[in-house]
Amino acid sequence: MAGKILIILHMTLLGWIQLALYIVLLLFITKPLGLYLLQVLDAKGKTFLDPVFSPLERLTYRVLGVDRTKEHGWYHYTAAMLIFSGVGVLFTYLILRIQNYLPLNPQNQVALTPDLAFNTAISFATNTNWQSYGGENTMSYLSQMVALAIHNFSSAAVGIAIAAALVRGIAGNCLKTVGNFWVDLVRIHYYLLLPICLVYALVLISQGMIQNFKPYDTIPLTEKQTIQVPKVDDKGNPVNDKNGKPVMVDQVVDTQSVVEGPMASQIAIKMLGTNGGGYTNANAAHPFENPTPLSNFLQMLSIFAIGSGLTYYLGRMVRNQRHGWSVWIAMMLLFVAGVLICWHYEAAGNPLLTQAGVDPADGNMEGKEVRFGIFNSALFATITTDASCGAVNCMHDSLTPLGGLVPLFNIQLGEIIFGGVGAGLYGILIFVFTAVFIAGLMVGRTPEYLGKKIQAYEVKMSMLVLLLLSCCILVPTALAVVNNWGSIDPSSHLATNGTNNNGPHGFSEILYAFSSATGNNGSAFAGLSTNSPWYNTTMAVVMYLGRFLMIVPIMAIAGSLAQKKLLPAGAGSFPVTGTTFVLLLIGTIVLVGALNFLPALALGPIVEHFLMHGGQTF
Repeated sequence: MAGKILIILHMTLLGWIQLALYIVLLLFITKPLGLYLLQVLDAKGKTFLDPVFSPLERLTYRVLGVDRTKEHGWYHYTAAMLIFSGVGVLFTYLILRIQNYLPLNPQNQVALTPDLAFNTAISFATNTNWQSYGGENTMSYLSQMVALAIHNFSSAAVGIAIAAALVRGIAGNCLKTVGNFWVDLVRIHYYLLLPICLVYALVLISQGMIQNFKPYDTIPLTEKQTIQVPKVDDKGNPVNDKNGKPVMVDQVVDTQSVVEGPMASQIAIKMLGTNGGGYTNANAAHPFENPTPLSNFLQMLSIFAIGSGLTYYLGRMVRNQRHGWSVWIAMMLLFVAGVLICWHYEAAGNPLLTQAGVDPADGNMEGKEVRFGIFNSALFATITTDASCGAVNCMHDSLTPLGGLVPLFNIQLGEIIFGGVGAGLYGILIFVFTAVFIAGLMVGRTPEYLGKKIQAYEVKMSMLVLLLLSCCILVPTALAVVNNWGSIDPSSHLATNGTNNNGPHGFSEILYAFSSATGNNGSAFAGLSTNSPWYNTTMAVVMYLGRFLMIVPIMAIAGSLAQKKLLPAGAGSFPVTGTTFVLLLIGTIVLVGALNFLPALALGPIVEHFLMHGGQTF
């Protein structure tokens, strides 16, 4: 027993050490990345990669007919972004609908159904990467590389561009423009995402991640298994008995298919671009997608990397570096709080299993990869939902009720804790505007933020963003709960709501799905079956609204602030640095989130927690 206690203490200590190491390394790379982002996001900026990419950049402008010296107003910038993203959706939909006729399809994957292709095209264009399918069983190599991985780059670049436009609006003085969308898009690709991902992919390959074009391997099993499958006739149609239920027959399984393909190239941008879509259905829990503890740590670090660097970029652009660090500290405090809560409840485990004789020191290992354990699973789950990444190395559906509440609430806050590339920065700035407005009301003065007056227009646009977030999550969740949007139950031929669990956990599965879709996260309480026409369609709609409808008022704020005159700090200026600002910002974030989503969370994970301690599971 003493030895077991020492092992538990040692593993707990390792968790604390790894958390500290993660924070230190993230802090270490924030300033260099922020300085490099300053160079990349300046249309006239010079980088060390200019000798390689500058000729290609100029050629791209000539081919596209872009005048790099001409800047856009917020309306023109937003329209260009919407047109670019819309064309990407149509292109991806077409590829997925005809992938069976295209090359690089060694497994002869069939075309996706219209609703699934629509859902997937919207999903990847919005940086959501929600997957109602199993990657290795659905997508050809061409679809993975051309239809999906390209969006991993372009949707990430769009997010960074929007953040840069908003920061330019804040920093500008009587300007009518916020930059050139096409210049931002090209420079982010050439000077940031492509070179970093090339190096990162090689590092992942060194850890054992695959990168090839081989057909899937088939290997014999050392132990054969017998399973039951529905019987079909000569034409492939299911055979039913007299009661209309499928006739089940035995099938011997003596081989296993091992996935191959261009994986490392997609995983690199999946993490750095906070996309999250898995090459395989098991995502980052798969040993090919996440081979070693080092690859696991690097993937977690890369999720936050660019979002963290953007806070330094903010400080430099507005000529107030302490403000950038204050925003970083607020994000970090919220992040650490989420990790500790999730880790605590996963380490505590399920009291019902303890009563059944399971050692409480084992914690909750359901749905977790034993290579990573409880701490790395809790840390990964918190990071991926703080950012709009959605990659997972454990199944969130198997988290304890309050352990699962953390990733769910992270998404509902808008994933503003470092957040998706760009999306995290412009998301938390909405809360900054709100916090400054509240501070102004407290002292009876017109709110000011970095020399710009926050007036009715900016407040209305900020409130519109927050209302859209809650409406796009809560309204379709309510509709899905009272309607049958799931698949057809083959045993009864009746429509179901698609949940794999009853009671509050089933409700949490639906709530998580629409939270993830609206927040452009892509992770799931995987007990929900969403590959049905209703779920595919409705979730695609809220993905699109959660991305682009929210960007419009954010860009309107950028345009409004850019036109305002910078004023010197006065007695009525609220300080946007220091402890008071950090606490006010955190309080605003948590209060707004609690007011919007606490009733729904009470019906889901909170009531499930108390029922679990009362002896009931779902």
